[in-house]
Parts: sequence; structure tokens; C-alpha cells
Amino acid sequence: MVRYQDYSLLGHNTFGISAKAKQYIEYSSEAELADIIREMPSEEILLHIGGGSNLLFTSDFEGTVLHSAIQGIEIVDEDENAVLVRVGAGMVWDEFVAYAVQKGWGGVENLSLIPGEVGASAVQNIGAYGVEAKDVITVVEAVELRSGVKRIFGNAECNYAYRQSIFKNALKGAYAITYVTYRLSKHPVLNLSYGGLSKCNPLPATIAEVRQTIIDTRNAKLPDPKVLGNAGSFFMNPVVPREVFERIQKDYPDMPFYDVPDGVKIPAGWMIDQCGWKGKHLGRAGVHDKQALVLVNLGGATSDEIITLCETICRDVQAKFGVSIHPEVNFI
Repeated sequence: MVRYQDYSLLGHNTFGISAKAKQYIEYSSEAELADIIREMPSEEILLHIGGGSNLLFTSDFEGTVLHSAIQGIEIVDEDENAVLVRVGAGMVWDEFVAYAVQKGWGGVENLSLIPGEVGASAVQNIGAYGVEAKDVITVVEAVELRSGVKRIFGNAECNYAYRQSIFKNALKGAYAITYVTYRLSKHPVLNLSYGGLSKCNPLPATIAEVRQTIIDTRNAKLPDPKVLGNAGSFFMNPVVPREVFERIQKDYPDMPFYDVPDGVKIPAGWMIDQCGWKGKHLGRAGVHDKQALVLVNLGGATSDEIITLCETICRDVQAKFGVSIHPEVNFI
């Protein structure tokens, strides 16, 4: 366990925002977390973070920031078709994906190079290229931050939806994820339905090729946060009723879209691009010139500048398309 007072969070948010926490504690086991909770004053304000790739600190945090360093991958069950893998919440997500692909286990290869840690996959229901974490999560282990009591959540109890979970809504901030168990296939079936993959020539033929294709694509389109501060995709893609989609499609027949169970998903990045924002900026906050879904810190940007840019883009999209878009990033 490590503990610091008046601790800089600059290295714990990929946007590169300068903020401090009154206290920062990193733990390496559920037992250490239980000790921390037992000692913590009941009135203390708590914030549990992962890799900081989905956060925007709007001010210093006048409380305790917790971070998991729980590592490890273990097989808890398997048969000839599948393997159940229990992974520590503090493990870097892409390291787990690389491990699964190396083992020949399918299910997470489409989620390659998504920043952050394993615990966040269960909170955010991360997704990309036609796959979401909920598709492979079976069990989420968590500890209630006020009582220290451990609880096991089955997939259905997590109330997963597009970029949503019970941990982002009804139980927001109430639990720390400690382990996540995934069901991976020993006989992978490639998911190439997403446009960026289905248009590859030649098509990826193995999960390793899928992973490499996605890595190459993401590296070409998304900025390195160590060079240009960002939180990856800043906005969620809106899902609209079919009549709204058809209204927009009349004016934009080449608009990309994806049919989903509850409507039609329109890429927010495309809408932002149509509003003329790609490559533009307000002050020191800008829109990436290769992917309009990504807001970037051009150097020394404040959280207020990023929020102003976000709000301006949302208003422009609403005015042009009659569609509301919302941040995927959490404002702290």
C-alpha cells in the first residue's frame, strides 16, 4: 500500500490536467482495501480511479483518491469450448487483451488498445468495432467503499447498456471493482461486422490479425496522450429513433450508421465533422484533426476550456441535426 498527501493527479489523467488530491492511496489486495475503508473517517469524500483515461478533473479533489494495483490472471474454469478468466482490476486492459490473443482465446481482440484498466471495463462497458465488454463479462467482484463488504455481481445484475452499467448509475461511486471474470472462446469466431474491419483487404483471418489491424487503425487515428493530452472518444455515439435517422438521411444519404436493437446509432464524430469542428480549437482546447470524436489539450488547457469546447460542439450538433450528444468522459 502507498499513501500520499497533497498529491498531484497530473500523471493520473490522460487529459494532462493539473489537479491535486488531498490524499491518494493505492492498494494491492482486497485485504488492503478493507483496511483502508476501516480506517477512513465516515465523512471522507472518496473517488476511485483507474488509468484516468476517462476523467476530466475540473478542480482539485478535496478528499481521498483510491487506485487499485490488484494484478493477476487466473483460469477459474474451462471446457473444450471456453475458458473463464479472472483478472485483477488494476491490470492494464490492453495487457490482458494481448495475453488472451496470445493464448488463442477469442472475445476481446476487437477491444485492443482501449486505454485504461480492467476494472474500468466493467464500469464503463467499454466497446469498439462491434464488441462490448458486456459480451464477455460473467462476474464482477466489488467492495462497497463505505462498509468494506464484498459483493459478487452477475452479468445481468450489472444492468449493462451502451457505455452504461449499474456502477455508472444506481451504484455510482459506491463500489470499487477488484476482479472481473470473462468468458473467452477457445474456438474464436471473428467479428468483422464493423465498417472499419469489414472493408479491410485482405480481411483479418485470425484474432491476432484482428488485433493488429485495430492497433494500426487506432494508432493512425488517435493521438498519443503522452504527446497530446486527450481522453480518447470524448462523446458517446447517439442512438436515435428510426424516424429521426431517416429525416437526417434524406439530407445526408452517405451518412454512416449502425442498426442497433433500440434504434440507429450515428457516429458522433461524423456529426461533429459535418459541423466543421475537425482540426479546430477554442483557446488551448481543440478537436483532433484525424478523429473529430476526440478533444485534445493543445498545451496548458484548463478544464474550463475543454468544457466550453464540449458545450459549444453539443450546441452546434443539436442545431444542425436536432440530435443531442453527450460526453462519455466523467467530469470530476
